Amino acid sequence: MDKKILSLRMERQCFLKKADEDEYIELYRDTQPGQNVYWNGFGQPPTLSFRAGFDDLEFNRERQFSRKLVKGRFAGGNLGWIEPRDWELFIALYRKPLANPTEIQRRIWELIEKEGPLNIRQIKAETGLLVKEITPVLHRLQEAFWIYEDQYDGEWDRGWYKFTEIFPQVDADRYKKSEALKMVLQRFAFRLVWFDIAMAKSFFRLPEKNIRAAVGELIAEGVLIASDSGYMRKSDADYLESYLPKTMRFVYAIHRNDFLYKVQEPLLKEMAKKLTEGLLYDHEPLQYLLIDGEFHGASVGHFRNGPYDLQDVVSDLENAECRKEEILEAVRAVNGKMPKRFLGKEL
Repeated sequence: MDKKILSLRMERQCFLKKADEDEYIELYRDTQPGQNVYWNGFGQPPTLSFRAGFDDLEFNRERQFSRKLVKGRFAGGNLGWIEPRDWELFIALYRKPLANPTEIQRRIWELIEKEGPLNIRQIKAETGLLVKEITPVLHRLQEAFWIYEDQYDGEWDRGWYKFTEIFPQVDADRYKKSEALKMVLQRFAFRLVWFDIAMAKSFFRLPEKNIRAAVGELIAEGVLIASDSGYMRKSDADYLESYLPKTMRFVYAIHRNDFLYKVQEPLLKEMAKKLTEGLLYDHEPLQYLLIDGEFHGASVGHFRNGPYDLQDVVSDLENAECRKEEILEAVRAVNGKMPKRFLGKEL
């Protein structure tokens, strides 16, 4: 990738200069929905790993507690955290209308509407339904934005509310889907500097035709321009003409819920597949190696509760051996231990 684009992307992702609280809030908003650390972060607040100049886990824990971050089901039905000022945007993008609810959906909805908030234990007691019957109904009602799961802390016993009871000011029909998509694509373009349709589709989990249409409108409006096989903001194309790329030397082990991973997920999965082909030990990608702004490998092994099985570190970086200690330290920093191997060789 062009060095200028890559450098500016890392600046705007706050890898080169860690974000203060104000910068972090804007970065978080532009990369919503936020998610917690893949696999071992369940029940924890979302984070933007390695980007904050402070403890953003605790910062976002406080934002959860004060309802400055709220939980919903968004891209592909996945859980995520957004700022409540953006409810209308994300409802427009991801709401799955429920025109003809089933009998069980109607039953649980009417119960919450009349007697909520209720947790799953209370719903079970009131209806006699099993938890495995209740849970998918709650998720479907959540996707329709009929109900809201009030997870303001890490506890399991959470209340489910009628959405409009908690957020009466939200106008669920304020934006058309196309309008909302154009708005979030501009934030997306700012934080990535350059993107293509595949990256937007990978992150937003929306139909390609919708993304292409929104990009086309932004080009017609003079906001975006075509650049190689992708797009960037016209203002960034002008800015890059005189921009001097920064020197970059860093290694980070990026988890699989990270914004930069989600943006490039299909490509990164394919890279890991090629790098681990033929390995006889567990080699599921645990984290991906962000080296000087680009992904060049992964730590691989097996997820488990507690410390992961760290079998190997694989990389396609030409001078990976020369940067062995940096890479190993990055992997150790997030796993608390060293891998068994480096590039297939036992340590």
